Amino acid sequence: MFIEQRQVGQMAVFAYLVGDEAGGEAFVIDPAADTDGIIAAAEKRKVRITTIVNTHGHVDHTGGNVDMKKKTGASIVIHEDDADMLVSAPAAMLQMFGAKASPPADRTVKEGDLIVAGGVTLRVIHTPGHSPGSMVLYVDGYAFTGDTLFVEAVGRTDFPGGSGEVMFDAIQRKICTLPDETVVLPGHNYGSSPTSTIGHEKKFNPFLR
Repeated sequence: MFIEQRQVGQMAVFAYLVGDEAGGEAFVIDPAADTDGIIAAAEKRKVRITTIVNTHGHVDHTGGNVDMKKKTGASIVIHEDDADMLVSAPAAMLQMFGAKASPPADRTVKEGDLIVAGGVTLRVIHTPGHSPGSMVLYVDGYAFTGDTLFVEAVGRTDFPGGSGEVMFDAIQRKICTLPDETVVLPGHNYGSSPTSTIGHEKKFNPFLR
């Protein structure tokens, strides 16, 4: 398995190319922008992007869905509670982020579901609070935490459908219980480093004390 972290678009969003060179397939997680660059990275590794996974439905993470789908034919996967966001983004919001409206999801998922590409399997951990359908994707000691958990910070909860109480409950029960050595791969480059670990966050994240 390989993981490439790429900062793309506005707001220092992290997109991830995750794949299996032996199996020849890859996911792209939150392709906010720079779809050509992400596709070029996949071609360099000789893998085909088969699946687009959105950690949640906010425009700053889904703005590249339409181009990625057109260029690769990949299916779009999102949690069932955020699926409506893909097709209901306000025009003003799209314009603000220089984003394009996403096509609808090809598949919706829920807690415990598995998303497979080649030899890589992502497990869905539903972590509502930043948005109703926010989710963490877990694979082999790595957690793609979207906008729920950042490096020494957490996501906002003041958007429609957000809840601080719900988010912190999900973080404590579902994220902080992962092994301490689990690598945290956040949805934005907002911290002092681009990655962290669960153990580090439990010790140093001021929002988790």
